[in-house]
Amino acid sequence: MAIVKSKLLKQLSKNYPNFLKKDLEKIIDIILDEIKITLKKGERVELRGFGIFSTNIQKARISRNPKTGEKVNTAKKRIIHFKMTKDLFKKINDE
Repeated sequence: MAIVKSKLLKQLSKNYPNFLKKDLEKIIDIILDEIKITLKKGERVELRGFGIFSTNIQKARISRNPKTGEKVNTAKKRIIHFKMTKDLFKKINDE
């Protein structure tokens, strides 16, 4: 089951009943926007105890359309790379 923004908001409002829902939503939006802006600048985002988001550049290449088999030129682009912390790895794998 994936977590979506609305479920995250619902869980936060349940855990922190003193905060208004609109304030929590604004906080979530600010955090996500700051992550997006920082990654767009090419910098990395480190969330202690969770992981590191960074961008890598994928070179321009000739790829193939899987439906038609036609060769397509793909421009160079940035991709997001995520590396989890050891704490998160241990928690996920019950170590």
